[in-house]
Amino acid sequence: MTPPRTGIVETMIQPAVSHPFRRYVAIGDSFSEGLGDPLPGDSTRGWADFVAQGLAAASTEEFRYANLAIRGRKLGPILAEQLDAALALGPDLVSLNGGGNDIMRPHIEMADIVGQLGAAAEKIVASGAHVLLLSGANPSKHLPLGRVMQRRGTEMSDAVKQLFPRPAATYVDNFSDESFHDARFWSQDKLHLNALGHARVASNVLRALGVPVPVEWQIAADGTTVSARQPAVLYYRDHVLPWVGRRLTGRSSGDGRQPKLAELTLVPRASGL
Repeated sequence: MTPPRTGIVETMIQPAVSHPFRRYVAIGDSFSEGLGDPLPGDSTRGWADFVAQGLAAASTEEFRYANLAIRGRKLGPILAEQLDAALALGPDLVSLNGGGNDIMRPHIEMADIVGQLGAAAEKIVASGAHVLLLSGANPSKHLPLGRVMQRRGTEMSDAVKQLFPRPAATYVDNFSDESFHDARFWSQDKLHLNALGHARVASNVLRALGVPVPVEWQIAADGTTVSARQPAVLYYRDHVLPWVGRRLTGRSSGDGRQPKLAELTLVPRASGL
């Protein structure tokens, strides 16, 4: 049996166990915010939190982390609202994911999206930081109109790959990781990853950066699995129709929300954030 394809990685650093990063800032949309991996209250965890913990665990010095991502944001607002704010924190590592909300719109200009990502990557590198550019996981196997998502997601991923390799930059192609075809990695809305899925993304990222994946990340699949037997009428009522309503009224799920971690915060080396 052919093993599933994993994230395709282009990296220009080769650290062994430790790494050169001390200040990490994540920017993006719901994927980087960690939607689908809820914590008590109105907070989330997600792959970027996992990555911060993994980097802290592999660091010999204090490690700090901020997350400016806000759900629902298209690429333009991500770059307009978050990029300069991220660089103002003086990071040495910035992760950027965006464009996923753009490709769900009826009309898109793929060249414009890729051009914006490339320009943002150049700006991050010019600031002296390493840029981590990554694609989201592929939800098309579980979604209505999945073929459209598959085609557009593949087109964007293939176009972004043409930007690499480049100095001080790493690309992790989660969209091509066939492990995410398994429904166990997805939350009930089938669009956002659950805790297991976010941990998988974080593992892809840490391996790309040459950092060990903590063994305590072996998350049990029992409480995080998605029931394939959820009645279709409930799925459409709870997830699809609210999304359509926001599109028709021009609203976003992130309207009025603030970043979950706006300032660089010390990450303890113990497991868990």
